[in-house]
Amino acid sequence: MAEHNELGKLGEEMAVEYLQKDGYTILETNWTFQKAEIDILAQKGNTLAIVEVKTRSSLEFGLPQDFVKPKKIQLLVKAVNAYVIYKNIDIEVRFDIIAIHKEGKSFVIEHLIDAFYHF
Repeated sequence: MAEHNELGKLGEEMAVEYLQKDGYTILETNWTFQKAEIDILAQKGNTLAIVEVKTRSSLEFGLPQDFVKPKKIQLLVKAVNAYVIYKNIDIEVRFDIIAIHKEGKSFVIEHLIDAFYHF
């Protein structure tokens, strides 16, 4: 597996662990619909969090969250609509980003809640 794929997989595993420690129930990981993939679907209370995970080995080329482009957001919205219909759920839906970057030998994790409002 390419190094960047391994880093992405590690980032998703760290994000799942982070969310679980914060009281979220993980419903799905890597859920796909057509051309879209939702990294993590998690629930806390009456909110369904759609979580896009972005992991970078450094901040040299920008913040991890800067790599969530409008086309990706459009695909995520389409996928979550399908998920909500498929699972027949009626709760608040929120789009988050978990941005992870390496700092020295450890990682920094930032959870951006309602992240698409920042775009």
